[in-house]
Amino acid sequence: MDTSGVHLWLILWKAYESLRAHADRHIRQTGLGFSDFAVLETLLHKGPQPVNAIGQRVYLTSGSITAAVDRLEARGFLKRCDEPSDRRTRIVHLTPAGSKLIECAFDEHVAAMEHAASGLDATERKQLAALLKKLGCRAEELL
Repeated sequence: MDTSGVHLWLILWKAYESLRAHADRHIRQTGLGFSDFAVLETLLHKGPQPVNAIGQRVYLTSGSITAAVDRLEARGFLKRCDEPSDRRTRIVHLTPAGSKLIECAFDEHVAAMEHAASGLDATERKQLAALLKKLGCRAEELL
């Protein structure tokens, strides 16, 4: 079996693409795109955030996060509020409609991703998670 770094990268890439396709297919059924889902999910689990912090968490550029927030705000799923301590900063909050949508969508997403990961038992999942964290941390150290 090939254990080279490039072979591991290819395996990881293909596995990621398969899982992402599964997630993307499910997310699209909610009427959201992947980026919009990620923004709403961040606000659900992290609470109100500045626009740039959300962008960093979901790996969107400044222009892309602004477009996503604009789209979601236009649909009534979130709102921007001024930060009292820094007037240059806008904090993004979920609206009641946004909370309802992402709570339901995320519960369904959890079930869909459990199904996608069903090829691994609990022990294998723990091992994989530990190894992926180790791999990622080392790769980050080398940047």
